[in-house]
Amino acid sequence: MSTLTNTKQPQNATAVIVLANGTVIWGKGFGAEKQSVGEICFNTSLTGYQEVLTDPSYAGQIITFTFPHIGNVGTNPEDMETTNPASRGLIVREDVTEPANWRATKHLDEWLKSCDLPGISGVDTRALTRHIRDNGAPNAVIAHSQTGEFDLEALHKQAQDWPGLEGMDLAKDVTCTQSYNWNETRWSLSEGYGTQDNPQFKVVAVDYGAKRNILRCLASAGLDVTVVPATSTAEDILAHNPDGVFLSNGPGDPEATADYAVPMIQGLLKKNMPIFGICLGHQLLALALGGKTRKMHLGHRGGNQPVKDLDTGKVEITSQNHGFEVIEESLPAGVVQSHVSLFDGSNEGIKVEGKPVFSVQYHPEASPGPEDSYYLFERFVETIKEAKAA
Repeated sequence: MSTLTNTKQPQNATAVIVLANGTVIWGKGFGAEKQSVGEICFNTSLTGYQEVLTDPSYAGQIITFTFPHIGNVGTNPEDMETTNPASRGLIVREDVTEPANWRATKHLDEWLKSCDLPGISGVDTRALTRHIRDNGAPNAVIAHSQTGEFDLEALHKQAQDWPGLEGMDLAKDVTCTQSYNWNETRWSLSEGYGTQDNPQFKVVAVDYGAKRNILRCLASAGLDVTVVPATSTAEDILAHNPDGVFLSNGPGDPEATADYAVPMIQGLLKKNMPIFGICLGHQLLALALGGKTRKMHLGHRGGNQPVKDLDTGKVEITSQNHGFEVIEESLPAGVVQSHVSLFDGSNEGIKVEGKPVFSVQYHPEASPGPEDSYYLFERFVETIKEAKAA
């Protein structure tokens, strides 16, 4: 049984983090006044904190931002990646300042309250990130109360009792509840979001926690997109008569989500359906093909992740958010590694020889992040063209 450390509360502390190992971290609260339990991870992105906080892949996680100036551009309705954020809270170094950006419509503090997300500032995020680097992502509770009153023992027990993300199916918590059509295209400075009025092909996007900008990228690539719930069967998807199927990003342990996702994907593979998967969709595709996944010590979260395309030899800087990985050595014959991380050598993509099927571990939609990987959406369209011509 671990004991609490650093229990002496500083004057004016209105928020606290209690790790499962008993470490107590004090700070200043902002956002919603509540307590929330989850896994603490860190994100190294320099921009796009609103997109990060609304990425459904962060379900069950409290996000430490390593970049110190979080909140200085405010928030706006255009940068929402989902309607109801699934992340559990955020940890930052500096106090949130007044927004200084022409697109801002709300202060970050006000926006967090509207989303029921607690935050804590004044934390040594470098020290916390080093702790995560050395020990892995810890379970913890973040609590914000303007009264400054906290039951540390109860918070500690809550952190210890939380089961963690391994073995947890979170896709069911963030997926849509019914099918819908999507035709909104990517944002431009002069016009905002556009509309796809002349699509080339029809695809079904399976929503394991899809970000809106991923759907926009599919539409911008010339696709008529129908989004379906994560629990859809192969028969449900084929009933839409698609030309291809997209497997989205999402949170949680892929082996837990595999209970219903793998039989569906295997059903599509038997039909030789063109398939493109990303993030959780990549992991689920690998499992459906006979591969294996495992939880990573740290995971990859940020917009500066270098990945090498083994076919072209090109290196792309990618946006990533995942805590599980496909085990390259587990891939069966006929399933080839196509991309690799230049940070740690972990698997970043696969393709199936002789079939119109491929996937990547990262987020090619760049929201936030660089746009190096947008070509993958165009590759998906070309894959569909080739499959229809065959």
